[in-house]
Amino acid sequence: MVIKRVLSGILITLSVLLLVLQIYQYEVEAAGIKVLLLILFTVLYCYKIDNKRVFFLAFLLTFSIAEIINFSRYVLPTSSINAIYYYYYGANALYILAYLFLIVQMLQFMNVMETIKKFPIHLVVMIALDIFVVFIVTNTTLARLTYAEYFLEFVYNAVVMVLLTVALINYFDKDDQKAINLLIACIFIMFSEVIQLTYFYVMEITVLNVFGSLFLVIAFLFFYLQSRLNDQTLEEDRVYQDVITKT
Repeated sequence: MVIKRVLSGILITLSVLLLVLQIYQYEVEAAGIKVLLLILFTVLYCYKIDNKRVFFLAFLLTFSIAEIINFSRYVLPTSSINAIYYYYYGANALYILAYLFLIVQMLQFMNVMETIKKFPIHLVVMIALDIFVVFIVTNTTLARLTYAEYFLEFVYNAVVMVLLTVALINYFDKDDQKAINLLIACIFIMFSEVIQLTYFYVMEITVLNVFGSLFLVIAFLFFYLQSRLNDQTLEEDRVYQDVITKT
């Protein structure tokens, strides 16, 4: 209990420090704090949650490694253009992989075919919206990217929108607190990604960078809240099964 409170206090302090550093445009220090935040969040998840989900843990680890790569480009020499490309493609590929792990985590506990039958109109509308948003958002970067970079950004944005769609359908299917927390987390992930893309490729306004990080912190807060419901749900299921057995 003491360790949990200490970790929680450190995470809150680091979250505030991250936002302050970005307000004053200390990008290197902010990137280092973000790495530390994600590592401590992963430690808190491993320490606090007994019923760990493999794919969710894979999401946390992969996302953390991507942030470490992002931070390393500030502190390691990048004298050649190839080194910069390695950082860019490596980090973004890992972000995509992390989101794919999260998608698989949700699909793992869904009856996909049954869900498609239950919500055909919802799926069609969401897919159409996904396609529209991906093209609109990615095309804002077209003038500043090579074809390879544009393709990577397109895939990245597509995976983020698929993540949001799966989270929404998961909520429609389960309609419980865990599902709504997961949906809120994915919504804030999407907001964070769109704002970060706007900051890097459209206008470098400090407030955008701050809000991008703020939304990311909120997203991981809701990821933690939903992960805490694992053990509670399993306990309720065990109690329910005991009652049924005795009856």
